[in-house]
Amino acid sequence: MLGLDLSAMTRSITDTPLFHMGGRLKSATGILTSSLRGAVGDQCAIMPKDGPSVLAEVIGFKNDLSYLVPYDAADNLQPGMPVVLCGRALSVPTGPRLLGRVIDGIGRPLDDKGSLSGCPMQTVNRPAPNALTRQRIREPFVTGIRAIDSTLTLGRGQRVGIFAGSGVGKSTLLGEIAKGSEADVNVIALIGERGREVGPFLEDCLGAAGMARSVVIVATCEETPLMRVRATQTAITVADSFRDEGVNVLLMIDSLTRLATAQRELGLMLGESPSQRGYTPSVFAVLAKTIERLGNASVGGITALLTVLVDGDDMDEPISDAVRSFVDGHIVLDRKIAERNVYPAIDVARSISRISLDVVTPEHAKASKKLRAIMATYADMQDMIRLGQYQRGSDVQVDKSIELMPQVERFLKQEINERVGYEATRAGLMQLTKAWNF
Repeated sequence: MLGLDLSAMTRSITDTPLFHMGGRLKSATGILTSSLRGAVGDQCAIMPKDGPSVLAEVIGFKNDLSYLVPYDAADNLQPGMPVVLCGRALSVPTGPRLLGRVIDGIGRPLDDKGSLSGCPMQTVNRPAPNALTRQRIREPFVTGIRAIDSTLTLGRGQRVGIFAGSGVGKSTLLGEIAKGSEADVNVIALIGERGREVGPFLEDCLGAAGMARSVVIVATCEETPLMRVRATQTAITVADSFRDEGVNVLLMIDSLTRLATAQRELGLMLGESPSQRGYTPSVFAVLAKTIERLGNASVGGITALLTVLVDGDDMDEPISDAVRSFVDGHIVLDRKIAERNVYPAIDVARSISRISLDVVTPEHAKASKKLRAIMATYADMQDMIRLGQYQRGSDVQVDKSIELMPQVERFLKQEINERVGYEATRAGLMQLTKAWNF
């Protein structure tokens, strides 16, 4: 008996079910049906004659049939295959031992660092924190990015949308924030990404230093819609476990648009009627539930950066419009700014942090307004200036904005791996705007 952990053996025996409920696979026409009598959310396994079992989840039922969706692609299914109930809800590993690891949407390791051990299991789909017990946002969340910390100052526990088209520097910005922010832990969910881009993001954008304090959840674009949806929920559950310990957590989801696309596929499978641009009603319910689980709780907080892929740079398409209404601020990346080789390509005039006034000093807020005024004054006359139709001396404000704009662009522009402290950013902002007295 030496070396045996009797308490662990006792727990294992106690937790082992005495029997498994089962059924048979009936059909596979986009969605699987089974005679298994399961509740929505139940986990089950389809047992082929040859090869490993196929994990699936009950997402609905009608009369005596349960609707199943597999987590992984399954091509060898046949009618009559046994279906066995495995558990009542999806549980995923959590805790500090996940730091530095890459897992899939249901918590299985994807890296070459061995199996996961010492990670407490938690069920996904926990409720959002009580609205009346949430702590107010009072402390700034420092990202290390001048354009954000100066004019779009974030707070710990804020939910922020990052809106961008393809190829405007969204992933690079996320990586720079993950490396340079003051968060204790990063939880990063890559939803619907191309498989080719995962490695470069981990190695180039995140880097070894960022990876050491991060947990990365990956569900690439070829995976089933259920896996992409559950990957988002797994990331929130992992972040939630750190928040419960009072840790300052930064959660990044890239992207909410691909989450919406995956949920639309599931909704269409269940027979939902498409509405705005083909999105089913459940898409907007999932977005609201996802975002509302984030933020501050009675203890700890999750600061969230949630990317939205803007279709054709249309900021008013349904997903962009819905996310803007749920989050506490938005950052817009503009293609025209990127084309001028100014990175990060943040359009300050179209971006806003709704709680910035709660976390900055009055002097900082005043300087931020001055910087926006400089940029707005210049933007109003930009076409005339470029065409040479504006005459110097016609307007004192415009003259001053023309003088200051090169300095503003240098201030907002930031190189990769360039770290800027919060006090240095504030001092630079004050120095830049002191000449603006309008």
